[in-house]
Amino acid sequence: MFRTFARLLSILTILVLAAGAYAVWWLDQPLTLGEGAQTHELTVVPGMSAKAVASAAVSSGVQTRSDFLYAWFRLSGKGRDIKAGTYALERGLTPKSLLDKLVRGDQILQSVTLVEGWNVRDVLRAIGEHPDLEQDIEGLTPVQIMAKIDREGVHPEGRFFPETYHVPKHAKASDVLRQAARMMDEKLDEAWGMRAEGTPLKSKDELLILASIIEKETGAPADRPMIGGVFANRLRIGMRLQTDPTVIYGLGEQFDGNLRRRDLESDTPYNTYTRAGLPPTPISMPGWASLEAAVRPASTKALYFVAKGDGSSHFSNSLGEHNAAVRRYILKRQ
Repeated sequence: MFRTFARLLSILTILVLAAGAYAVWWLDQPLTLGEGAQTHELTVVPGMSAKAVASAAVSSGVQTRSDFLYAWFRLSGKGRDIKAGTYALERGLTPKSLLDKLVRGDQILQSVTLVEGWNVRDVLRAIGEHPDLEQDIEGLTPVQIMAKIDREGVHPEGRFFPETYHVPKHAKASDVLRQAARMMDEKLDEAWGMRAEGTPLKSKDELLILASIIEKETGAPADRPMIGGVFANRLRIGMRLQTDPTVIYGLGEQFDGNLRRRDLESDTPYNTYTRAGLPPTPISMPGWASLEAAVRPASTKALYFVAKGDGSSHFSNSLGEHNAAVRRYILKRQ
């Protein structure tokens, strides 16, 4: 009987060792994926158990036994560290690398691009049309959206920094806006801290407003500091800014692409031909270069500029010189 027991124990030991060796080998073997796409997607919802994740992986295209995956998740001690999200299951993925991916939270990322010079309508349209965002702001007004992203009472125009943001697939639209608003706050703080001595700006809000105008007035990037210098000079002496983009912004969706004399003469809070100083809010989303041009404008005596037709501008110190530039660059083209 003792010999029989010893024999059985030896066989059992061999089986356990063989199983262990197989498990070690299996952990580093590429998992077979189903036919079709080279990449499959696995969605892990918040609160999903390790067992449910293993089953979901098999349902997503991983061709192995879910109980094997579940056993590995448990024995690794990392099953509870799996993070919710949407993951790419690529060919060549092993059980070990799959778990590592899930524990790191290495999710599928998508790009959301906000463009310099956009207004808030452009931003919300791009966010709302993005196919891979969870649309949790649909039907909300801009005022309600600002409250949702913890900016209650803040005017939405210009408050989102233009950048390409990389967020997990199915991220909330409000989270993208919250991230962009936080980035703009950081950039404003940075720009405000580097403002030149003698700047006519009294607050970061005024900085954002002026930068938004510079953004819309700039055709050639190299002209930004000079445009900032012209506006700074005008603000210092109380001269009206007389900038078309603010008038266009005030017209809103009524603007048909043709700015008329009556538009320049019609008084609104955004008409810088009829009112001195800055308009009440930004008119666009300025990038870093425009923020920098607002706080560190070129040292110049210029008070005027006119588009030359090639994207750049001609700058003038006097009205007479400016009128000559208008005749040269504008009237000659008409």
